[in-house]
Amino acid sequence: MPTRPPLVLSTASFISSFDRFAVTPMLVLIALSMHVPMASAVTVASGYFLAYGLSQPVWGILSDRFGRIPIMRATLLAAAATGLISTFAPSLPVLIAARVLAGAFMGAVVPTTLTYVGDTVSQERRQGALSDLMAAQALGTAMAMAVGGVLAHWLDWRVVFAVPAVFAAICALLLRKLPEPQRAAVTGGVGAHIGGVLRNRWALLVFGLVFVEGAVLLGTMTFLASALVSAGLDVAVAGLATGAYGVGVLVFSRVVKAINSKLPVSRLIAIGGTQMVVGYALVSLDTNLTTTIITALLLGGGWSFMHSSLQAWATEVAPEARGTAVALFACALFLGSAAASAAAGPLADQGNYTILFATAGAAAIPLVATATYARNRYKHKKTPQPA
Repeated sequence: MPTRPPLVLSTASFISSFDRFAVTPMLVLIALSMHVPMASAVTVASGYFLAYGLSQPVWGILSDRFGRIPIMRATLLAAAATGLISTFAPSLPVLIAARVLAGAFMGAVVPTTLTYVGDTVSQERRQGALSDLMAAQALGTAMAMAVGGVLAHWLDWRVVFAVPAVFAAICALLLRKLPEPQRAAVTGGVGAHIGGVLRNRWALLVFGLVFVEGAVLLGTMTFLASALVSAGLDVAVAGLATGAYGVGVLVFSRVVKAINSKLPVSRLIAIGGTQMVVGYALVSLDTNLTTTIITALLLGGGWSFMHSSLQAWATEVAPEARGTAVALFACALFLGSAAASAAAGPLADQGNYTILFATAGAAAIPLVATATYARNRYKHKKTPQPA
């Protein structure tokens, strides 16, 4: 059996992450170019993010019914088309509509690639393969923030939408050569299919854990840069400092791949959770350039150790509906992130970053304790006992 994801799937994951994060540094340029308020331009990003998260369960169900490769090819081609529409959008309403559709189609890529790995890589090697995908996604995020801003500044912001669109079309063509993995037959209607996953108590537990993880890690991490700006640092410097998160994911994902076969999953979760707690403790005590860089690196480690463990767990809990389970897992992650961002907004507006980061660090403690204990219990329940 393979031990790593096919290169075309890693490339598709890279493109999906690039397309998702490239718009962030371009919002001011879009507002100026289209002569609209900044608040209106922000809808280009928020509409994409919302569609990206909410579309995941749909693609999971469809991939269980029609196959991983057909869904990935179709959505990548559709994402390429909507990306080109974004490139030539004559007005803000057209751009917003195109980006919402692009987000919905790109939302199929990551959960479907994760499911493909779950279908084709053995359980013992799966977390290492998922770490490879995580590294590709982290590289896409880092390149989006760095290269995307440069392209938008020196050429035109429209070019940034065209680049992932072209590569999405190329990936769709290359996917023709990838074999469709075996998967369990789907019985019953859509309701019965989703209901089977939602009646699985282990699946619900994993969804709950990743919801909290999304809130603690992704939702709160977005305020690191604004905390530095509030402290008087330049926006560009703040962005580079928080970009250390991508470096952390790249480095620590390699570490996870090297040691995951030597340590139990519960210990990997504990290591990642501890990194999150320590990181938020540092930045809540003193928010400066050094502590923020260290915290961003530690959060990258927390994502690599803990999230890859939860991802691998999500591929196991409902193998008869793996695509649906992984898509619901991804949806829970994004919903948790969105909920935390909304809840933390008033604290950020008031400049209470110490309370914000301390709360995230405190919430990470029961998260890692629960996840570690539950994973140990799951392993005991699923391990055949001697007669």
